Amino acid sequence: MGQGLAQDGISLAEALDGLRATYRRFRRGDPDYVATQAVAVAWSEATLGYLHTLSCEDPMTGLASHAHLRSRLTEVYRARSHGHPEVRDTHALVMLDAPWGPDGGPGDVLTHAFRAHRLGVAARTVFAGGETVARLGSSRVVTLASRDGHLGQRVGLLKRLLVGSAGVGDGVRVWIEGLPGDDDAAALLLDELTRH
Repeated sequence: MGQGLAQDGISLAEALDGLRATYRRFRRGDPDYVATQAVAVAWSEATLGYLHTLSCEDPMTGLASHAHLRSRLTEVYRARSHGHPEVRDTHALVMLDAPWGPDGGPGDVLTHAFRAHRLGVAARTVFAGGETVARLGSSRVVTLASRDGHLGQRVGLLKRLLVGSAGVGDGVRVWIEGLPGDDDAAALLLDELTRH
């Protein structure tokens, strides 16, 4: 019982309430410890199994999650603390912002996911190495890229690739966002970029 309820997205509290209601209806009392434990253990094992299958990717777009991007940034800043150059000199965020759908309206969740996926495909075409391409909010895609002599050219290529791209629509803004001097400031920057 607990496993099936967990797989259906039912909370543990709801599962235990259901067990109690069933016992009260058919046994005229509260469930005993063994029954309660069986439901709770089955529910938690199903939930734990689900958590182990989670990925660092957004399942609707295939892009890295905000949390994964945050972890990657922490790794980059940690490397700097071991004698590498300043992060603001070695890395940058390439931002893609497509706030409205092709019809000019905000669209629905699937429309935003499709557009984010298409933006991600374009970003991965241009940044085909080890860069992290992630989704930020409903309308933005970001690439954690090396700040090398070719970054400006790559961003220009990305802009040209997006012009008239099917499923993306007009009005996509592309820019290079510099990174701050430390990891905590980078976390605040990501939060700010997600909100706007």
